[in-house]
Amino acid sequence: MDKAITTALLIIAGVVCTIFIFNAVYPMVNRSSQAMISMTDTMDDRMKSRISIVHVASAADRQTSYVWVKNVGSTRIYNIEKCDIFFGQEGNFARIPYEGDAGETYPRWSYDIENGTEWVNNVTVKFTITYDIDPGSGTYYVKVVIPNGIEASDFFSVS
Repeated sequence: MDKAITTALLIIAGVVCTIFIFNAVYPMVNRSSQAMISMTDTMDDRMKSRISIVHVASAADRQTSYVWVKNVGSTRIYNIEKCDIFFGQEGNFARIPYEGDAGETYPRWSYDIENGTEWVNNVTVKFTITYDIDPGSGTYYVKVVIPNGIEASDFFSVS
């Protein structure tokens, strides 16, 4: 009879330990799988996003430059105003703020969607970078980074 009670108590203790271990491990496995799903979604978005700088030009007064960027990926690019634009003479460029963030300061940039209403595949956006003074002639660098980190860059000359 003593052996039966001892065996029963050991079985109960084993079941309780198993429940404790399950309750400790299952939430970690669940959180880990959610993190993997989130990372997979992020990687999928990055893999489907691509942009290409089509053309860069400067106005005659050199206070305004235009950068045409085409969405060559398969997904829509949201929050265009959250893009980062780096612009300036070669070796002396800086991040240019969006006009909504720049207030009345210069330089700043704005955008127009050229051939559509949303920045989807095969649609081009014209970024307009405006200075308050002539920044000078020379070789310029432009880099456009969309909100998910995909980027395109180019050098061009202004005379």
